[in-house]
Amino acid sequence: MALGEEPAAGAPEDGAEDEALARGGFLESFCESAETRALLARLPAVLGDRAAREGALERFRVIMDKYQEQPHLLDPHLEWMMNLLLDIVQDKTSPADLIHLAFKFLYIITKVRGYKTFLRLFPHEVADVQPVLDMFTNQNPRDHETWETRYMLLLWLSVTCLIPFDFSRLDGNLVAPPGQIRMSTMDRILEIAETYLVVSDKARDAAAVLVSKFVTRPDVKQKKMAGFLDWSLHTLTRSSFQTIEGVIAMDGTLQALAQIFKHGKREDCLPYAATVLERLAGCRLPCSNQTLLRKLGVKLVQRLGLTFLKPRVAEWRYQRGCRSLAANLQLCAQSPRQPTVHAETPAGDGDCDVPEEVESVIEQLLIGLKDQDTIVRWSAAKGIGRMAARLPKELADDVVGSVLDCFSFQETDGAWHGGCLALAELGRRGLLLPSRLEDVVPVILKALTYEEKRGSCSVGTNVRDAACYVCWAFARAYEPRELQPFVAAISSALVIATVFDRNINCRRAASAAFQENVGRQGTFPHGIDILTAADYFAVGNRANCFLVISTFIAGFPEYTQPMIDHLVTMKINHWDGVIRELSAKALHNLAQRAPEYSATHVLPRLLSVTQSLDLHTRHGAVLACAEVTRGLYRLAVQEDRGLGGELMRQAVCVLIENLSLSKMPFRGDAIIDGWQWLIDDTLRNLHLISTPSRQQIKEAAVSALAALCREYYAREAGEADPARQEELTRQYLADLQSPEELTRCGFSLALGALPCFLLSGRLQQVLAGLGAVTLIRPEDVSFAESRRDALKAISRVCQTVGVRAGGAPDEVVCEANVSQIYRTLLGCLRDYTTDSRGDVGAWVREAAMTSLLDLMLLVAREQPELIEATVCQQVMCCVAQQASEKIDRVRAHAARVFMALLHSGGSPVPHVPHREELEKLFPRSDMASVNWNAPSQAFPLITQLLGLPAYRYHVLLGLAVSVGGLTESTVRYSTQSLFEYMAGIQKDLRALEGFSGTLLQVFEDNLLNDRVSVPLLKTLDQMLANGCFDLFTAEQNHPFGGKLLALCKEEIKKSKDVQKLRSSVAVFCGMVRFPGDVRRKVLLQLCLLLCHPFPVIRKTTASQVYEMLLTYGDIMREDVLDEVMAVLGTTAWDAELPLVRGQRNRLCDLLGVPRPQLVPK
Repeated sequence: MALGEEPAAGAPEDGAEDEALARGGFLESFCESAETRALLARLPAVLGDRAAREGALERFRVIMDKYQEQPHLLDPHLEWMMNLLLDIVQDKTSPADLIHLAFKFLYIITKVRGYKTFLRLFPHEVADVQPVLDMFTNQNPRDHETWETRYMLLLWLSVTCLIPFDFSRLDGNLVAPPGQIRMSTMDRILEIAETYLVVSDKARDAAAVLVSKFVTRPDVKQKKMAGFLDWSLHTLTRSSFQTIEGVIAMDGTLQALAQIFKHGKREDCLPYAATVLERLAGCRLPCSNQTLLRKLGVKLVQRLGLTFLKPRVAEWRYQRGCRSLAANLQLCAQSPRQPTVHAETPAGDGDCDVPEEVESVIEQLLIGLKDQDTIVRWSAAKGIGRMAARLPKELADDVVGSVLDCFSFQETDGAWHGGCLALAELGRRGLLLPSRLEDVVPVILKALTYEEKRGSCSVGTNVRDAACYVCWAFARAYEPRELQPFVAAISSALVIATVFDRNINCRRAASAAFQENVGRQGTFPHGIDILTAADYFAVGNRANCFLVISTFIAGFPEYTQPMIDHLVTMKINHWDGVIRELSAKALHNLAQRAPEYSATHVLPRLLSVTQSLDLHTRHGAVLACAEVTRGLYRLAVQEDRGLGGELMRQAVCVLIENLSLSKMPFRGDAIIDGWQWLIDDTLRNLHLISTPSRQQIKEAAVSALAALCREYYAREAGEADPARQEELTRQYLADLQSPEELTRCGFSLALGALPCFLLSGRLQQVLAGLGAVTLIRPEDVSFAESRRDALKAISRVCQTVGVRAGGAPDEVVCEANVSQIYRTLLGCLRDYTTDSRGDVGAWVREAAMTSLLDLMLLVAREQPELIEATVCQQVMCCVAQQASEKIDRVRAHAARVFMALLHSGGSPVPHVPHREELEKLFPRSDMASVNWNAPSQAFPLITQLLGLPAYRYHVLLGLAVSVGGLTESTVRYSTQSLFEYMAGIQKDLRALEGFSGTLLQVFEDNLLNDRVSVPLLKTLDQMLANGCFDLFTAEQNHPFGGKLLALCKEEIKKSKDVQKLRSSVAVFCGMVRFPGDVRRKVLLQLCLLLCHPFPVIRKTTASQVYEMLLTYGDIMREDVLDEVMAVLGTTAWDAELPLVRGQRNRLCDLLGVPRPQLVPK
């Protein structure tokens, strides 16, 4: 059932569900006692039947697993269960398999209840020592089927070590067999412990327990402790955490050492502590990738630190007076409340001697706080707390300061998490004095919102959860008066985490911390009301938190502004789109709680970030602006407004158009000025109209303007009213320079819609104004839509005024102005502007091609002599280039324009280059069935233009972008078509030289133009790999190789573009096939790249050179080749440059190229 839903009344399962929730799934007693007794009693009977034996074992495991959450229910039954099983073990007639089975059952009990509780139930009389030791003689440490037996025997042996008699007294009755040396009991136990500390199963853990009980005995520590510690340190020294065997040995040894220094007396362990610490540091455990080893290392370090310091209770620690929740609530109910006075005790640290090793211990624990794994950080945090409790006040305060250094934004999320755990431990133990709270609280508030984006997700959930734990611990540790100055900040931060955190665990942790503060402190504003709404279950639903609970809490003024500020600062730019959307909706609700603050502070802040370079920020800011505005609108006077204005504008524009077409008698009437104002106001404020309606309203306004001008602005003779003409053209041309892109769009189309009589005498001004809009300036680079609409307007103006060769340039398209129009349109075919929307320049190029088609057909129909051969060639070549580029839509449009120019109707376009060849390549009858959007159909046709010299340059320029592009289908078919063409000219040296010369010219003309040069490098790589220039490699020092090498070097000179550098490496590797000086220079260039400042480029170069030598190994002697391959394969090319440079120079010597020299800056 979803949270918040109410079940239907009288549902039959309601009572059972409520009862289950009330009981919480808890058990009341060990209900399977009788079944378990019967199960254990029939173990001898089921031993021979494997299926029955496995069934009994599985059934017992199922019974025990039920009590994992409440193992204390087993306590009254542990003794009889153990007795039943030990009877089997101690029966000398029991077969070995039955003993192993009994120990398996004992292990299952131990796993559920824990060995510490179970340990004391083992028989531990003097008489039990020898039988347990004898049982070990039958054990095989490498038998993985019976490890439970060895585990339980080691635990049993560990408890027998507690007998209060010297072990040497047990040796008097032992008689050694003839010819053998008798081994003492101490030695036997120590040998067993050392053997099982390095096994790979769980017996290793029990061996560590055995060591802690055995070595710390009074009689053993005098004789064996030093030797065992020496063995342990020797084991650590010779073991490596980089091998499995080493990890196992180190794990057991570290466990044993940690247990010894935990349970041993301080005066016994202190003489060895410094040596163990020194050897432990030499193991370099923090560098290990084994989490358990690092955790055990931290655990041992803290135990060593505690050994160095005398056990004592810090007199300076903070002690809260009242720890009873009930008493605290009673105090809260009193009026007025009397604060408890806390008096700090004197430090009394004068006689405390702190050894030098403590500083090293603290340093290692601080490093452990920053470990990558939680269990290591948690162990280090507990160690920090334990150590600080034994330090003098000043030194403990230094430790707190070092912990606070973890909270730097240069540190990882692990350091923040470890710092939070340490602060919670220090606070919980009373070691974080109230004087430090002013430093600690701001850090914890930052941790409550800590989040760092990593790729497509983020880290910081554990930090925020730990920060909630700190707040929970502080609530229990401090008197309310100590936290009073920070109540507002902490309560707001916890409320924000409760309702706005992305992670459900963090929300629940914050809710629990808030609840603890309400109960323990009693000072959080509106605490009970908020807890009622934001309990454990309610905060489980994220949308409910953002949209419902947050609105309720924002009704309390103490929390309203912090919640809004958090959403604006942290959540509208969140990497998760769902969070951005929920945050915007939450701001919609909260804006109605604080309308003035939202209007005067929130909206300006949101508007200021709508132009951010970060896409997530822009998206969230726009959504938030929309939601806040709508929220404020709902609070305004309830009037019937909103989208009605947009609907009415469109309707009125349609009305104006139809009234004008109907020739209503309003000439000279004031209503015309009103209509004109409405049209102009609509075009001027298009940016304020919602996106779905904008295009329709713009078209309606432009159509209305055209009809209005034709009907009411012409005189009887068909001439324009001079005053009206001057006013319209001056105003519209001025609005073309508006800072609003959509305003430019509207008035560009408006000028294009003007009738001929209003353009008469003003044509040059209009064309110049529209031409200026098509230019790309730094302040309006992204105004692609205005450039597109200006091109449409130029085409419409030309269609409106017509063409006359000898006409006046202010009246018609003529010889004096047609060249400028062509230049404007052709210039727009070079618009490759990109922004967050992608290649927006494609809109401009499409409009330019459409306008060129309209203009060419118009001039060809009316005055064909105005089309010069050079202009026609430019138009056809530029359109062919667009037809060979990578965007399907643009390519298809260009191809249709190309075919329309080639196969124009009654008036053919003159001076089309290679018309006869084109008509054979693209017959009119076949072109109608071609799908130019499909790369598989388009590229085989367009590539044929490479055979026509006039088109080769532009088609090759477009193909280079397609072949080196990213879209799989475009790359595949363009590459395939190019290679098919190249295969046809492979044996024609003249054709190949012509093609290669054009290719080099394309490269030279587009040097440092990343839009072309980067895909061109990829194209060259593929052509070289495909053997397209094999004809040139037969000639020594062919000029093509030298020129290509020079261009590549110039392209990557001082470049920091990784993609470009990688592509150039591939080209250089392909060029080693050119013999002579070219090869030597190419190898030198590759050697230079092997010492590039970017490690990724060094690695890429080494990898590609290695692959190149595998492919073209014949370029050098075999013995040199082997040595070069060895250097390339064994060198860490991402290492420091001084290390890499030596290997690079060695390669230079082998390859016979000069060593590069460092140039002083």
